Amino acid sequence: MTVTVVLADDNLIVRTGIAQLLASRGDGIEVVAECADVDSLMEAVAQHNPDVVLTDIRMPPSFTDEGIRVAAMLREHDPPIGVVILSSYAEPDFAFGLLESGLEGRAYILKERVSDRGQLVSAIHTVAAGGSVMDPKVVEPLVRARAQEKHSALSELSARELEVLAEIAQGKSNAAVAESLFLTKRAVEKHINAIFMKLNLAFAEDISKRVKATLLFLAEFEHEHNRA
Repeated sequence: MTVTVVLADDNLIVRTGIAQLLASRGDGIEVVAECADVDSLMEAVAQHNPDVVLTDIRMPPSFTDEGIRVAAMLREHDPPIGVVILSSYAEPDFAFGLLESGLEGRAYILKERVSDRGQLVSAIHTVAAGGSVMDPKVVEPLVRARAQEKHSALSELSARELEVLAEIAQGKSNAAVAESLFLTKRAVEKHINAIFMKLNLAFAEDISKRVKATLLFLAEFEHEHNRA
């Protein structure tokens, strides 16, 4: 099954190079449009209805966080479309912005990984299938903080709270978590509040509590994977 991709990067050389890289082998990926800014990107999405948008994080007109905003718009209006953000910045804040509406169908990878064609192809196929990919360099700061602690903050969570957090990490709403775990919405809310308290996020205002909790969850499993 072919995965159709709309590619966006304001740098012509980068854009052309990525398109040629993806077309060089038969990995079931077809770049159906190449764009240099947000307006042309959204027009291409409307025209082609791709499986995945592969976009730079900073593009015209403001060169700030256009890729993140495109991902948010697609989450609201075209949720089946996956988004792979290519960034030169290992900034957790950018990752928080991308994942604020959920992990499903989202990837954040550094441009330095593009030379590894296998990683890029894997990320595209993963988000097309509804999965998520987070560049290790974004998760690493959380992993280091965790390793410096005597024990993980997640160890304070009950078995049920860990189940709820695992559901949140998949980008599910409270209602979806309740349905999945056969709980009432009220019970889910209580568990989430307890999670935030135990992870010292109850009074956090600068970032999304759900996103921070999710990244802590991912960092824990990355740490355990590396130990194994």
